[in-house]
Amino acid sequence: MTHATDATGAAGATAAPGHGRTAVLTGLGTFVPPRVVTNEELSRTMDTSDEWIRTRTGITQRHWADPGTATGDLAVEAGERALKSAGSGEVDLVVLATTTPDHPCPATAPEVASRLGLRGVAAYDVAAVCSGFVYGLASAAGAIAAGIADRVLVIGAETYSTILDPEDRTTSVIFGDGAGAVVLRAGEPTEPGALLGYDLGSDGSLKDLIIVPGGGSRQRSAAAAPGAPEPDRADAYFSMQGKAVFRHAVTRMAASSQAMLDRAGWAADSVDRFVGHQANVRILHAVADQLGMARERTVVNLDRVGNTSAASIPLALADAVAAGQLTPGDRVLMSAFGGGVTWGSTALVWPEITAY
Repeated sequence: MTHATDATGAAGATAAPGHGRTAVLTGLGTFVPPRVVTNEELSRTMDTSDEWIRTRTGITQRHWADPGTATGDLAVEAGERALKSAGSGEVDLVVLATTTPDHPCPATAPEVASRLGLRGVAAYDVAAVCSGFVYGLASAAGAIAAGIADRVLVIGAETYSTILDPEDRTTSVIFGDGAGAVVLRAGEPTEPGALLGYDLGSDGSLKDLIIVPGGGSRQRSAAAAPGAPEPDRADAYFSMQGKAVFRHAVTRMAASSQAMLDRAGWAADSVDRFVGHQANVRILHAVADQLGMARERTVVNLDRVGNTSAASIPLALADAVAAGQLTPGDRVLMSAFGGGVTWGSTALVWPEITAY
């Protein structure tokens, strides 16, 4: 792994594809809960409107899990479908990217693996918020390159509805629940589906831009101090500084995407599909503009599912396949930005697979 400097001057970790074992995409599966929450429904309970939401985000509806349904439940559904797509239920490792784990302790991945019948395999969570799926891919690919695993199930799953403040229209209208999963196998760098490298980075000085302040050791330790005030109700919920996030997301995703294009040896106008984290349609178009890429090549499905954080890229991939927007041989660039703050990109030539 080398270190490349992005366009903003910050150093980010960039991994090059070697000449040995490479992670190859061989299965794709997704799941969203059946409950659909429209903009009109939200406008009946908070100070917002369909027009306000659509013009600012591009979202018209999202899926929310029913009471009693957790992130692990969605992850199992998507995982089963990805394994079916791959034609085999056997993997050596399960990597689950999520911001909304079933419990603070233990990780959710081991239980998901057990419920999938994958008892005894290694399993762990990745916490990189909306960049989690790209981080998960890089982690899985590292395990394959090192010979630790031959096949890896990577899942991005979220139940953001469980951490949203129902009184905050700036966040509650944006996020949805869902899960997407892929199976990676060991293969050759020249194969269709081979992940061609990664550009990853973070800037922890901006952690307050996207945060759930409560629930962790920092809040618990502060609350234990003599005379400490009662925790604020809002600390249990997700909060985001929207304008600053928009600006940093465009800058970081564009720089990371360009670094990945350079790594792959691709020109921006040679990319058939740009699959960015589905946060806001204006962010996706702004990144495409900065890369000099036609907006029409950007995959957009957030209008139907909202921002599903770590699940958004695999959900967008599956929807693009279903719509005929993504076909074997297409050059695909993926990029994300999330809390931490974190960002990451990867690329591949789309393989011949059936998504479920």
